[in-house]
Amino acid sequence: MNFQENYLKSVTFEFQRYKSMGDKTFAQISDRDINWKYAETDNCIAVIVKHLTGNMLSRWTNFLSEDGEKSWRERDMEFEGPYTSKAEMISAWEKGWKCLFNALKSIDSTNFDNKVTIRGEEHSIPEAINRQLAHYASHVGQIVFIGKMISGSDWHTLSIPKGQSAAFNQKMFGKGKA
Repeated sequence: MNFQENYLKSVTFEFQRYKSMGDKTFAQISDRDINWKYAETDNCIAVIVKHLTGNMLSRWTNFLSEDGEKSWRERDMEFEGPYTSKAEMISAWEKGWKCLFNALKSIDSTNFDNKVTIRGEEHSIPEAINRQLAHYASHVGQIVFIGKMISGSDWHTLSIPKGQSAAFNQKMFGKGKA
């Protein structure tokens, strides 16, 4: 596997991992919870998802041929009027991720070295992808943290539970190899 193939496989895996963290958080919250805020000035999960979806659709639609900041995007509106149901929010979430994954599939050895633009600034394809991966990771982290705050002691961890690292390592590496 060459660098380009390995890179695309790796970033696709990471994007899938972050999507999964969001999916697993949504499974633990209710319709009412999607609009919960710790403080009035904070963003709720529904607003964060609305922003992520707007960003994904803008950045990944015609990724190789158009600027990543589309003229039809209304970024400021992404922080107003959040989704009113979890089903509506998840539908938008899925639409954004589908756009992203389809764009990643369109990248190959014939276009990997092309330049793309975001807000008029030129990026290599890896630079543009890494920029979005970092952006989405930070927002998915916010979603998970808010979901954990909402769920409290009912939260089901998305990683190794506290105090269970040794058992996890034994399972992964076999007895005595941790």
